[in-house]
Amino acid sequence: MITPSRGRWHLGRVISRRFETEAAVRLELDVPTWPGNDAGAHLDIRLTAPDGYQASRSYSLASSGQATRVVLVVQEQPAGEVSPFLVRQLAEGEEVEVQGPLGRFFVWIRTDPDRSPVQLIAGGSGVVPLFSMASAREHESEGADFRLLYSVRSPRDEFFADELAELSRTTVNIVHTRESVPGAGRPPGRLTREAIAGSTFPASLSPRIFVCGPTPFVEAVAGWLVELGHNPARIRTERFGGSS
Repeated sequence: MITPSRGRWHLGRVISRRFETEAAVRLELDVPTWPGNDAGAHLDIRLTAPDGYQASRSYSLASSGQATRVVLVVQEQPAGEVSPFLVRQLAEGEEVEVQGPLGRFFVWIRTDPDRSPVQLIAGGSGVVPLFSMASAREHESEGADFRLLYSVRSPRDEFFADELAELSRTTVNIVHTRESVPGAGRPPGRLTREAIAGSTFPASLSPRIFVCGPTPFVEAVAGWLVELGHNPARIRTERFGGSS
């Protein structure tokens, strides 16, 4: 496990940026002093205005391991202080302050001796830390069985679409809530308890479960999992909401 270091700020340089969706950008940063991070960890980004005013926000990491390359995807919140700048203005070659890695609870550690199945459940941009976990599992020849259930509005809103399609050690099930591709076997619609029961590991296997997404989504999913017999102590959640 890589020990989080909340007090440490680093200076990172943007080495790549590209739009993941119309309102989300994938940023790749080179952070020479970054100590590495576990899959599922996050960081804080701090912006400083010319008059000295500062604003910082937390963002999940899509990358993990012992590397100075840090990848994250930022979803724009039009009324936010930080995300509009990161999505629309921050350019390649520019520098930004980051703090981390942060987070001990919502992480998957590849050396964990627990080989129980791992169930990942994402809502919208909550897929970022879960993609990090699935990507890390992809590089392990042996380990727990992984499944990812990803609820997202439409194919146009999917994060990591190409990478998810290429995963070989994680079974991926994508549920589109508003618009699906022509000929899809399932019509668009919100995720339900019945859908969760039919596409996730059963409680009898005692899976470790990671749920990430907007607060209402996380609360609903966690409640359904408990109703389906899952041990609450095996369910880890991370939620987001408000401006960013």
